[in-house]
Amino acid sequence: MSYLENAVMMLDNVGVADVLVPFFLVFTIVYAVLQKTRIFGHEMDRKNINVVVALILGLAVIFPHVTGRYPAQYDVVNIMNQALPQVSLVVVAVIMVLLLIGLFGGESSWIGGSVAGGIALVAFVLVVYIFGAAANIWSYIGWLNWLSDPDTQSLVVVLLVFGLITWFIVKDEKKAPGEGFMKGFGDFFRRPGQ
Repeated sequence: MSYLENAVMMLDNVGVADVLVPFFLVFTIVYAVLQKTRIFGHEMDRKNINVVVALILGLAVIFPHVTGRYPAQYDVVNIMNQALPQVSLVVVAVIMVLLLIGLFGGESSWIGGSVAGGIALVAFVLVVYIFGAAANIWSYIGWLNWLSDPDTQSLVVVLLVFGLITWFIVKDEKKAPGEGFMKGFGDFFRRPGQ
């Protein structure tokens, strides 16, 4: 084992993956949502309230995990540690698709229409499936057992990719440039005022 691998193992033994990473993740997401939504008002002193609420919720996730009060298969930290690498894989896959589109000359002007909603829906379904599989929820729903087979998952991904490629090849080019199919997706990521 290399020194870097030993250092990672030492950090894992100290509890970074079980305590610090989930705490900071929950704290950061809750704080960002509270700052963005301004639930407690617009004043600057409300920032302190947002920090305290985010801190409490972050600790509320960690303490039952450390003390062993979560039921074994419903431990939030274990579910997060199982699901987040797969969610990260979905994010990397989406970014790679966008890079390939950009490589072949695609611009944000052709991004639009109902695809933004479709991509958001597919991403949402994937994230729900990943977290449900990490929590072992799908084993209780009989008709969804086929989704846990890796061969079936590969077949579904291949069919979706070929369907998307076929759609790109045979789609009707009636719309003017900038009114295309993924314009809304590009507008979603464009900053206001750009």
